[in-house]
Amino acid sequence: MEIRSPQNPEEWEAYFQLRFKVLREPWNQSPGSEHLPDDQAAIHVFAIENNQVIGVARMHESNPLQGQVRCVAVDHAHQGKGIGKLIMEYLEKVGKENHWHEIILEARENAVPFYTNLGYIIEKESYLLFGEIQHYTMKKIL
Repeated sequence: MEIRSPQNPEEWEAYFQLRFKVLREPWNQSPGSEHLPDDQAAIHVFAIENNQVIGVARMHESNPLQGQVRCVAVDHAHQGKGIGKLIMEYLEKVGKENHWHEIILEARENAVPFYTNLGYIIEKESYLLFGEIQHYTMKKIL
């Protein structure tokens, strides 16, 4: 398995397809909703194994010295195998290379234990996505 940025149109298509499949489709969102207005300015990474994208995430500078992680998704068949952890460790390394002091994220309620295990702490309850998915602002000092 390798964690890196998508490098060609086919990889980008697979990257966004997994984002849609895990983060949008289960809530009856339309195709295309997985694309965000600031995707062009973000750092995108994926986990790929045997030419199959099995995990994705993106990160951008949200404030000076701060990065924000968004759209973390692991294919359902590969969840619980440490792929999300490896992706987050990779992004934290990139954050340190960018001299960021912290990373923030908006965690879905069911993902809070995952991020807590990685050293993130809840700052506050934030928004409700699609009228049903509670999110929490979490932060980790790098």
